[in-house]
Amino acid sequence: MPFKFLTLEVANRVATLTVNRPDKLNALNDATIAELGHAIDEIRVDDSIGGVIVTGAGRAFVAGADISELSSQTPVLAKARARAGQDVFRRIETCPKPIIAAVNGFALGGGCELAMACHVRIASDAAKFGQPESKLGILPGYGGSQRLPRLVGKGRAMQLLMTGETIDAAEAYRIGLVNKLAPAAELMNVAREMMKTILANGPLAVALCIEAIDRGLEMSLEEGLILEANHFGLLAATDDMREGMRAFMEKRAPAFKGK
Repeated sequence: MPFKFLTLEVANRVATLTVNRPDKLNALNDATIAELGHAIDEIRVDDSIGGVIVTGAGRAFVAGADISELSSQTPVLAKARARAGQDVFRRIETCPKPIIAAVNGFALGGGCELAMACHVRIASDAAKFGQPESKLGILPGYGGSQRLPRLVGKGRAMQLLMTGETIDAAEAYRIGLVNKLAPAAELMNVAREMMKTILANGPLAVALCIEAIDRGLEMSLEEGLILEANHFGLLAATDDMREGMRAFMEKRAPAFKGK
């Protein structure tokens, strides 16, 4: 479907999904959130797409939610807006195809939450991160209070949420919010290279890695180990496993088919 606030381009099995409201620093209004949901639904069923890189147009990744919408919300509308955004970000997080956030600039509020919903985060050395909602008398609504402590630990998450401070890319990398740093001019190339590495692996294995980690974090260790064993068994029934093993023994690159 055509998008008003996003662009979606596909090349070499990689979709580049760009939030495209540069005049608003790519702030997430309700319409943009809805378009992100439609885009991820299309990506999930498009066999020509193996993975996704999410980024922002201009000098921001996403600088937050659209305050002009939030400023007039009622309690009922606020909860509904939060649940709608959480649903979209959860669909991103549980997508079986790998999703990399290429954070090119400001990733504040909803932008930081969008980056955290992606599977991997690569940041430009010019990127800035933060959850400044407490400065507005609110708290994160799209999952920030839940994903941030899972990524950086309770203490650091408490500090970032309560102070509302902004941190630079180096600090985000130091505390584990970001997986990798890149010079601004090389950000998209670095993201594409990582995606190329991922897509060279078995797609079913990658999808089940995503699911095992996502679901396992909510389980006891024993339950998580059972989940892992079940997925290990499922993959043993696939053509991809047999191809991967043969390729290893024959000292060649595997040709995975996702079957």
